[in-house]
Amino acid sequence: MLKPSINDLIKSSIRSILKNKSRTVLTSLGVIIGVTSVIMLTSIGNGLKIFVNQQFEALGSNTIFVSPGKIFNDEGGFSNNRSGLITNSFTQKNITDLKRGLKTNMVMPLKTSSVEAKSNTIKKTVTIIGTNYLYGPNNNSSPSTGNGRWFTKEEEDKNSTVAILGAVIAKDLFPNSSALGKKIVLGSKNIKIIGVNDNKGSSFGGPSVDEYVFLPFGIVADLTGDENIQQIIIKAPTKDQIDSTKEKTTDILLKHFDKDAFSVFDSAQLLSSINSIISTLTIALTGIAAISLIVGGIGIMNIMLVTVSERTREIGLRKAIGAYPRAILLQFLFEAIILSGIGGIVGIILGSLGTLGINSFFPARVTLSSVALAFGVSFMVGIIFGVAPARKASRLSPIEALRYE
Repeated sequence: MLKPSINDLIKSSIRSILKNKSRTVLTSLGVIIGVTSVIMLTSIGNGLKIFVNQQFEALGSNTIFVSPGKIFNDEGGFSNNRSGLITNSFTQKNITDLKRGLKTNMVMPLKTSSVEAKSNTIKKTVTIIGTNYLYGPNNNSSPSTGNGRWFTKEEEDKNSTVAILGAVIAKDLFPNSSALGKKIVLGSKNIKIIGVNDNKGSSFGGPSVDEYVFLPFGIVADLTGDENIQQIIIKAPTKDQIDSTKEKTTDILLKHFDKDAFSVFDSAQLLSSINSIISTLTIALTGIAAISLIVGGIGIMNIMLVTVSERTREIGLRKAIGAYPRAILLQFLFEAIILSGIGGIVGIILGSLGTLGINSFFPARVTLSSVALAFGVSFMVGIIFGVAPARKASRLSPIEALRYE
């Protein structure tokens, strides 16, 4: 008997699989679910990373943040000591000292609170942010052309009751007309809307920036009853001067605070820590999803063992007329690989379609590496869990196999 070629063995494996289409689908189901889960979870992780990077790019690579409390530990990760975030805050004197010491006006305070906003007939609780005239133009928060403007230094100095609305809150308060030029009531103050921002979306699953209302710092201080500053944003002159600006900022603040009472960090440092957390979470979730691939592999092995029992007489006959044990082993191994491969391909398609659906609500992105990983794992599942049934088939005695009932 001529030794069968690999192509002949693959064709024979495909014919055997196609004889029972229902069994093929059910056998591949575990792999399909596993690959779909892996694709979708890695896509969410990849999409979230891209989204976070885009958000930080919009802020600019020379952005420095000053926050109360110790944000980072000595290893560069987020610190567990967060008490200072609540008890400590900055003052206008700190802003003045930083401007003088850094010799720049690019020092911007941030104060956040919640308040009820009222238009003519609608009430809604919104997040208000008090800052200065430099924040919007330098942090991608100014209205685009035709949608108004950011407030000026003169308006800030006079505590003018003007505001810039996020796109969502503008639509919520004025569903049937443009909010630009209209007035709303925030707490006890009548506020004129001088700008409406474009849709920007939410960050990290938190409150959407489209529901923020930006106001001069003094107005928010009046509404909240205190002038404490929750965060300071500084723009370094250039990217190359970030480290020196951070050092100067730290030296200035150490004159008023203990070293653990505040944190000075740049956007790259924060981005690195956030991406590290996202990567770890993605790996953990993908690992959990991959368990279903193992379950699918066990299902393939069980079905292939059943198949070997069902085809015992066929195997005995083939061996009796000269079939090589290696050819028997390869055919059954190919059948297991094809079953897992079908599951991998269908899983990739379903995972990609699911990612497109998720992307409408949450950032998700299918990458070539995640597809290659998922298909590669499903391929290996076929090999690993197909070996035992294939070896059993190849080792059957032809005489005993022909007698099998």
